[in-house]
Amino acid sequence: MAAQIFSAIFVIIIGVGGCVAYFWGANKLLDLTFPSRGVTGTAAVNNLRRQGLVRPWLFVGPALIILTIYLIYPVIATLWLSFLDRGGTSFVGLANYEWALRDPDLRRSILNNLLWLAVVPAACTFLGLIIAVLTDKIWWGTIAKSLIFLPLAISFVGASVIWKFIYEYRGEGQVQIGLLNAIIQHFGGQPQVWISLPFWNNFFLMIILIWIQTGFAMVILSSALRGIPEETLEAAVIDGANPFQIFWKIMVPQIWGTIAVVWTTITILVLKVFDIVLTMTNGQWNSQVLANLMFDWMFRGGGDFGRGATIAIIIMIAVIPIMVWNIRQANKETGGH
Repeated sequence: MAAQIFSAIFVIIIGVGGCVAYFWGANKLLDLTFPSRGVTGTAAVNNLRRQGLVRPWLFVGPALIILTIYLIYPVIATLWLSFLDRGGTSFVGLANYEWALRDPDLRRSILNNLLWLAVVPAACTFLGLIIAVLTDKIWWGTIAKSLIFLPLAISFVGASVIWKFIYEYRGEGQVQIGLLNAIIQHFGGQPQVWISLPFWNNFFLMIILIWIQTGFAMVILSSALRGIPEETLEAAVIDGANPFQIFWKIMVPQIWGTIAVVWTTITILVLKVFDIVLTMTNGQWNSQVLANLMFDWMFRGGGDFGRGATIAIIIMIAVIPIMVWNIRQANKETGGH
């Protein structure tokens, strides 16, 4: 443990120190190359203009290089890999995509992903909005928001382990240590292996992601609600509007753009959900999703790089339209800046 902590601290120091050293050194080198001090007239103006042209690229350049290496190149490589065979050596054309159209496990995964898409973004956005409104006017609202936001700091695997204890099942006659089964047993019900119940286990897994992401939705929507002019709300009260009408007819329409951005952001996350399913069920009992299926084909059973890459491309194609729409909505919210 001590070695891991030391390594983490060392990496942070090197990473932050390296960034500071780069930006300071690059800035200094630019000033030396095109000096604006010690020169006068046209030379000084030209050097300042050159500095203005070069300086943004010094700051943005490393990010663009990293983006190219870690995002653009992998996309191109994955697309090419989807046209190759199991070992990633021989070209097979569209064979992997033909397999994807016929494979029942892939169809099941798509249906499960659609179920997640129908429930999780809506639940997170709705709960986040309700909590943001309810906690905005009470003195302990900040404390409540902090508690609801805390799960967002937990990794998906860590959250899954926590909820695994909640869903835990012990055999008949044994003391149920799982919170859900203990409550059901206390009231005379029959304990269940919740995560192995086909169809319903998907909802038990969704609850974990909703628990994590509601805090994100709450923070963003709470910020948007604070941007609603007080005069508008006061005018509605004077006109005799009740709290329910103020919420649905004034608050929601004015922050609809933010609601849409939150909704689509969580939608993209749901399309890539992997950790929760892997930790809780590993795709068993009809709970498989696309990302976990991709992992299975890519790294398990000897690995099939072609089919694994094909599923990755399907996920990417599904994400792109939502991401483009999300960016456009965000640009509208910020006025294009």
